[in-house]
Amino acid sequence: MKLLGGTALALLALGNAVAAGGIERSPQSTAILFEDGNYFEVTYSNVNPTVSGTATATYGGVDTGDMAESYNQLNFGAKFELSEKLNLALIQDSPVGADVFYPTTSGVPFPFAGAGSDHVFSGGNADLNSNSLAAYLRYELPNNFSLVGGIRRVSVGGELGIPFFNNYTLDVEDSTEIGYSAGIAWEKPEIAARVALTFHSATDHTFASTENTNAAPIPDPFPDFDDFTGSFDVTIPKSVNLDFQTGVAADTLVFGSIRWVDWSSFDITPPGYNAFSGGGSLVDYDDDVITYNLGVGRRLNENWSIAATVGHEKSGGGYVGNLGPTDGYTSLGLGATYTNGNIKITGGVRHVWIGDADTFGPPITGITAGEELANFRDNSAWAWGLRVGYYF
Repeated sequence: MKLLGGTALALLALGNAVAAGGIERSPQSTAILFEDGNYFEVTYSNVNPTVSGTATATYGGVDTGDMAESYNQLNFGAKFELSEKLNLALIQDSPVGADVFYPTTSGVPFPFAGAGSDHVFSGGNADLNSNSLAAYLRYELPNNFSLVGGIRRVSVGGELGIPFFNNYTLDVEDSTEIGYSAGIAWEKPEIAARVALTFHSATDHTFASTENTNAAPIPDPFPDFDDFTGSFDVTIPKSVNLDFQTGVAADTLVFGSIRWVDWSSFDITPPGYNAFSGGGSLVDYDDDVITYNLGVGRRLNENWSIAATVGHEKSGGGYVGNLGPTDGYTSLGLGATYTNGNIKITGGVRHVWIGDADTFGPPITGITAGEELANFRDNSAWAWGLRVGYYF
């Protein structure tokens, strides 16, 4: 069943295509702690979303074009058996990220070029990057229980541009903070059963920022400011993971996860944008998010196993921001693992049906703040990944 468990957990992690707010890129799994002996793995994944919408009649009824860019991730993990009861894991991943670009045609957003105008957010872009280095310990207790704890070093940075708001740009210096994790697990090896509950703390970042606007080619009434320097706070939210698996028949495993993230605490409000736009956040979320995954794995022989998983994140309803116009998702994934000696190779593919979303007009539009801006319908994403593991 160990082979099956590896396939199942790898499939849950590979291609974490769409998650809360469209910016979460890692489920922060600690499953590597339960691998046998000493172990190292490297994971590559590619996510290719297609996200487009149509502006409401008030905003010209124009198409937005595909505003979500594809991205790649390369992550590493290692697990060391320090003693009979104590294990150490080192994990590198990217907890959050964004790659946004609204394409342009005329180069002039609505309403400044009449019928030939682009979408209001045409040329709008956002690049959010992050890196996390985590060290976790697992200590085995009597009666098949174990405790998990550790720290995470999280670095976050990025840049953003909104041409409609006088070619507004935001650049922030990377911020690095420390978070912690704690959890408990129970296992019954005879039936490959395991339940693990893990809490990951928030990390509170203060970003040094530089904001700029340039009036051309968009006329007033928007304000101009150059090299407006300041700082603002952003919380990368806390989360709770419940992971479970159990054998249900010979060579068959059922597995899944439930993940809660405190996204209602996430808010990006730079000081210049806040002061000169009349108030409002660049990015924020009204609700927390719960993501569900459930799957089944089957061992075919001593070398091969396969697995399938379904995932769901409920739509929150209401309006969402223009830099993340998604609202929930449903996914289907398939994966296979080949094991030979000390080598384990897992490949997986996932298709994601992205939830429909309606965006709102922010204060910068100068038209009607809070009014429905665009409708995003029938969007999707493909993700695939490859993981190579080695026992030593």
